[in-house]
Order: sequence, then structure tokens, then C-alpha cells
Amino acid sequence: MSVVANGDGGERLQRFLARAGVAPSRRKAEAWIEAGRVTVDGAVATLGAKVPTGAEVRVDGTRVERAHGRPTVLLLHKPAGVLSAASDDRGRTTVLELAPRVPGLHPVGRLDLDSEGLILLTDDGDLTQRLTHPRYEHAKRYRVRCRQGTVDEGALGRLARGVRLDDGLARADAVRPAPGGCALVLHEGRNRQVRRMLAAVGYDVTRLLRTGVADLRLGSLKPGEWREATEEERRTLGYDS
Repeated sequence: MSVVANGDGGERLQRFLARAGVAPSRRKAEAWIEAGRVTVDGAVATLGAKVPTGAEVRVDGTRVERAHGRPTVLLLHKPAGVLSAASDDRGRTTVLELAPRVPGLHPVGRLDLDSEGLILLTDDGDLTQRLTHPRYEHAKRYRVRCRQGTVDEGALGRLARGVRLDDGLARADAVRPAPGGCALVLHEGRNRQVRRMLAAVGYDVTRLLRTGVADLRLGSLKPGEWREATEEERRTLGYDS
């Protein structure tokens, strides 16, 4: 079978797959292409291939429809006990069950099961890549309550300087005391990172609320509520409209 290589016209194949909602990111789309799972007009595609207007794209033999219209971006207040996943084989409630049905919709990143707060939902794999890849270093803001109460100055200083976890050094970009705990900003998103950082300085987290991602804020959204991103918020995410 012939192989589709770089073309002069059309949308790049990785972006096509991500925007269509079948791949959660361009990186995943690239892995599919390298594995020979993607065809364009019947020919196996290679990295860098373009998708001309009207071309037929298939993944594992299933046709992929071209994305139309602008991408969907939703802000959701994830309640504690809800999975930040598209589905769950154990039947637990997921964030997608709290949002409208949109083809290709998926959560951007994750929040622990017992944590709550802002999570974005989108059908745009490119946006997911930009917000979750470590090189972009988007800030994540948290409000934490601890069993021991307000975090003292000594512990705050250690969080700002960095604490040693089992997967390496972790440092808060900004941290300040707040009633019953603290508020902090991170650009990383390791598994249960905030809880582990607080435990490293002697504090047990009883409630963890994510209040912001990049330039987006949770605002007045109540647990389980969602809203569409405003035009201004879409511009901060790199969209023209």
C-alpha cells in the first residue's frame, strides 16, 4: 500500500485528528500515525502528512469526520467524589456526566477523586496539549484546608523553597497563609502533589479546591455546575473568537 507523506495543502494530520476529538492530543495522534493506524484516502499516513479538503481519514478503519465550527471549551466545578475522566469501567460518576453531550469532549488534565474545583472540558486536542504539557508551565491555583489549621510561616517557607518527595523536588511558585490552611500556586501537576507537599511539612489536607487554571478562574460556580468559556477567556487560551 502507498504511504501518504508531506503534502503542500490542507490541515496537518495530527491537528486534524486532535480537533476531530478522536485523539486527546497531537502527541497521541502522532503515536497512532507512527504505528500505521491512520490512513488518508486509503494510503497509510506518515508524520507531517496533510489532509486536503474532502480527503477521507480513517483510524483503525473507522472514518474520522472533519471538525466543524469552533472548539468547545467548558469550565466545570468538579465535586469531590467525581472522576476527572471520560469514562469509568467501575461505573463511578465522571465529569462528562455533569456536562452537555459533545462529540470528542474530554477533561483537560486531572483532579484527584477527593479533590474539587475547576477543571476544563474541551473537544480540542490542541488545547489539551497546550494546557497539560510541562513545557508550557501554566499556573494552577489551590485553596487548601488542613487538619492542623492555618499553615505556619516555617512550613510556608519550606513549601516555597521546595520539599523532597518520592518523585523529586516539589516547590510552590507562590504560597501564603489562609484561614484554616493556605493558598498556593503550582505549575506542575504530579499525582496528589499538593497533598504530598503539605504532608511533607506536617499538615494533613482535609479539603483541596482548585480555584484557577492558567488565566481562568472558578469564580462563583458551585459544585457540579458548568459554563462555557467567555470570549475573553477564549482569547487568553489562544482562540481568535
